[in-house]
Parts: sequence; C-alpha cells; structure tokens
Amino acid sequence: MADAGAGVPTVYPTILYDDAKAAIRTLTEAFGFTKEAVYEAEDGSVVHAELSCGNGRVMLGSRGREGVFARAMAGAGPAGVYVVVAEVDAHHARAVEHGVEILMPPTDQDYGSRDYMARDAEGNVWSFGTYAPGAPH
Repeated sequence: MADAGAGVPTVYPTILYDDAKAAIRTLTEAFGFTKEAVYEAEDGSVVHAELSCGNGRVMLGSRGREGVFARAMAGAGPAGVYVVVAEVDAHHARAVEHGVEILMPPTDQDYGSRDYMARDAEGNVWSFGTYAPGAPH
C-alpha cells in the first residue's frame, strides 16, 4: 500500500448526490467544510468535488453520470461519515442554524467522546465528535 505521507489522509469517503451543488452548500455552510475543488460538466452537473475538514477530505459528485463508479453506485443507499471536530456544541449550533436535520444532539459517550449526528437532505448520516480513532490518548 502506498504511503501518503504524514498528515495526508489515505481514506476518502466518496458520495454521489442527486443535487451535488446543494450538498456542497450544506457541507460548507452548515458543517464548515472547505471547498478545495469543484469540476462541473457542461450541463452543470458536478463531475468531481473535494471538500476538506481538518486534514480529512470527502469527494462527491452528481448521480447519473457515466462511468464504472457511477454505474457501481447507481443503487447505493445513504452513507455514514464520521468527522472529528474540536468544538462539538458550536459545530452542532452551526448545523442547526442552517436547518440540518439533527438525529442526536451533542451527547457525552461512555468512551469519552462528545458527539452529535445529523442527516443531510439526501439521507446520508454525518457524525461529528471529539473521538479521533488512532490518536494517542
């Protein structure tokens, strides 16, 4: 397996949306992601987008495009993505301000994390919390 280097993620969740532009707005405005790249086709669909949060990234695009990945994902259901954030309550408040559906408010977990869970407009579940898998305790 290739070594991506220190601090560079090696796993990138990839999600297709019926309305990728609306998903990008939700992820940037409500969840605080940073738009790194957005490539659109002539018809305005999103061919490929990359959004970052901390040192992590998610890739997304519009459903219904051509290609092996698009065909493989054609019947895919919602995805679940976990994102580490330092200030869970402030992050939650921002999501609420933008009308995001909250599935679980900020909650202290038995294993020491503070988490909340939300659903985007297309059913994907986004969890945000202080637990960082693999980080020194």
